[in-house]
Amino acid sequence: MKLGLNGLGRIGKLSLWHHVSRGFFSEIVVNLGRDVGSGLQDIAASVERDSTYGRLSVYLHGHRGGRVIENLNEEAGTMTVNGVPVTFLRQARNPKDIKWQENGVRLVVDTTGVFKDPTADPAEGRGALRGHLQAGAEKVLLSAPFKIKAQGLDMPEDAVTAVMGINDDDYDPARHSIISAASCTTTCLSYMIKPLMDHFGAGRMLSASMVTVHAATGSQQVLDRLPAAGASDLRKNRSILNNIILTTTGAAKALSLVIPEMKSIGFIAESVRIPTSTGSLIVLVLNLQDELENPVKRDLINSIYREYAQNTPYLQYSESQNVSSDIIGYPAAAAVIESTETHTRTASISVNLEHVKSCNFTPGEVPPVLEVPVTQAVIYGWYDNELGSYTNMLGDLTVSVAERML
Repeated sequence: MKLGLNGLGRIGKLSLWHHVSRGFFSEIVVNLGRDVGSGLQDIAASVERDSTYGRLSVYLHGHRGGRVIENLNEEAGTMTVNGVPVTFLRQARNPKDIKWQENGVRLVVDTTGVFKDPTADPAEGRGALRGHLQAGAEKVLLSAPFKIKAQGLDMPEDAVTAVMGINDDDYDPARHSIISAASCTTTCLSYMIKPLMDHFGAGRMLSASMVTVHAATGSQQVLDRLPAAGASDLRKNRSILNNIILTTTGAAKALSLVIPEMKSIGFIAESVRIPTSTGSLIVLVLNLQDELENPVKRDLINSIYREYAQNTPYLQYSESQNVSSDIIGYPAAAAVIESTETHTRTASISVNLEHVKSCNFTPGEVPPVLEVPVTQAVIYGWYDNELGSYTNMLGDLTVSVAERML
């Protein structure tokens, strides 16, 4: 079976690395949509070297690894990468015009970050995600969360958001043709929330919040520049090399798509960008209704994660003292729990029932004050937002979808 990749940015390039290493697909077709440098040699050089992860040959075979990109054919746009034939298309940028059918591609992963609306019309503007289906693909995976631009439109019946190991069973091959793999942050967050949700239940979770301390992405500026006309967030135009930048994340909204129980819990998600190339951290704060006699302690929280990690490859439980560079490229997991920094505190919260809508009191009656024990837990989870965590998770989901197409 052949795999189509649309785009060769960070996730596209690292997905190519992942799949030539894995060897599940017999051939890979990469759509660039434009000429690159002086030709195929420059494409090969870009694929072979990476400023964050080093050389592809070392990634594949260690320091003794030899040449892994061979048989370049400029006219055909082909090469072999680790023995896997790879074809590069350089004509069309609009998904509906890409020659997927002509190249025998049934499954496409769109990594451009441009086409995120599953409701958009392929005939309008620069194209749309559904254009891949029009061009001959049977299934399309998106390496980003869906984003419906038009207000009032619901998620199409043939679209689903899935995180491998969390809700990939929601994917129905007979029904779904467009699959979002969510985001790196949502993927990590889902593996931080799901073990606690399974243990405590949604009813005991009063509220939650998270901040992702996130590495830089390709959308940020290396040096300060003027904002575009109508821009509302001027911080996006400031240099990521010199600043900690406050920004936003759609992780809270996307999380409810993969863990529906989160819809009943007050949840806030924020993001801070920092000047590192990869390796990110989620700080999760959770408020649990508790018991004063036997409150939740850090040992219980850690034991929940430790046990969950024993039953899935997608969660790592660490008792080491890690820094962000320790996470780069390893492990192939959604999240790494930094157990040494798990903290809890239980206190009794006073609730004046006068302010509770369901409670009615007669004039002159003194409303009682309810004492509710609440435990606040703080949990840290690392993730390599590029290759180690997200691209490997996306690769597993891609193969899972492909296996059900055979």
